[in-house]
Amino acid sequence: MNDASRSRLTDLGLLVLRLGFGLGFLWYHGWAKLMGGPEQWAGLGGALERYGITFLPVAWGFAAAFAESVCGLLIAAGLYTRWASSLLAITMLVAWLGHVFSGQGSPAHAFKNLAVAAGLVLIHPGRYSVDAWLASRRVGAGGNPS
Repeated sequence: MNDASRSRLTDLGLLVLRLGFGLGFLWYHGWAKLMGGPEQWAGLGGALERYGITFLPVAWGFAAAFAESVCGLLIAAGLYTRWASSLLAITMLVAWLGHVFSGQGSPAHAFKNLAVAAGLVLIHPGRYSVDAWLASRRVGAGGNPS
């Protein structure tokens, strides 16, 4: 396999990973939480009490719902991928530690999601992303590619 084929397959693999991970988060985790409104956000944010954080539970809950929905959509599109993945990784770190410390539920799913989100922070979103398209337009317009 030559370098060009390997590069295309890598970019295709990144697309599949981003779409599956991002849309999966939006659909299975985030959308219902985001649409749940302030009552549900307060419940989500209230889980931070185990860390001694008792202020602004609605805001913290909204932040988690935002990360699991809007950031999932951004990851799928490959737009602001590193920022969106960072917010989602932080959310998954809190969820994972919550499962570990409380002993409720399995921490495995949150840990796997944390690992994927952290990995996406470290790598580019690939050629088939809005980030790459925007970068190519900047270069084409004489802008700085970085």
